[in-house]
Amino acid sequence: MTSRNVHGVTVECVRGDIADQPDMDAVVNAANAELRIGGGVAGAIHRAAGSGLEEECRPLAPIRPGQAVITGAHDLPNRHVIHCLGPVYGSDEPADELLASCYRNALSLAEQNGLRSVAFPAISAGVFGYPIEPAAEIALRTVIEEAERLSGVGHVRFVLFGEGDFEVFDRTLRKLAGAGD
Repeated sequence: MTSRNVHGVTVECVRGDIADQPDMDAVVNAANAELRIGGGVAGAIHRAAGSGLEEECRPLAPIRPGQAVITGAHDLPNRHVIHCLGPVYGSDEPADELLASCYRNALSLAEQNGLRSVAFPAISAGVFGYPIEPAAEIALRTVIEEAERLSGVGHVRFVLFGEGDFEVFDRTLRKLAGAGD
């Protein structure tokens, strides 16, 4: 695990399961446009949250790339789920800006809803095909830039399922946020 304090916000990278972050107020779902159960992160979150999550999501769909919406967490140990539709790499353009918008919009929703902590997956880096290195750079750079404007959110965690993805995010956080703790 790597942890850095950026403008009073703890930003960390851990290896684990996004659906098992009981100390976080919200987890972020790398959602599909219809906000339904899917593979990867969307499947893990929906399975852990139970059928109530999909029912709450129905009237909020569809969403566009870069957009974020918030729901309750249902059977998850969190208060909320923030659903973001990341860009499909090579299809949704401008991909870099759309991906950064996911992180900005999720943090904005967290602030608006009085949340103190948010756990993100590597949005778009799975089935949507975004290469992990630029995905990590965009994710971490956006969160670091937004940290200065956050007044409520004090803890942002990136939860990476695979060792390779964790190593890329870990290295990128060290590069962008310096030596730290």
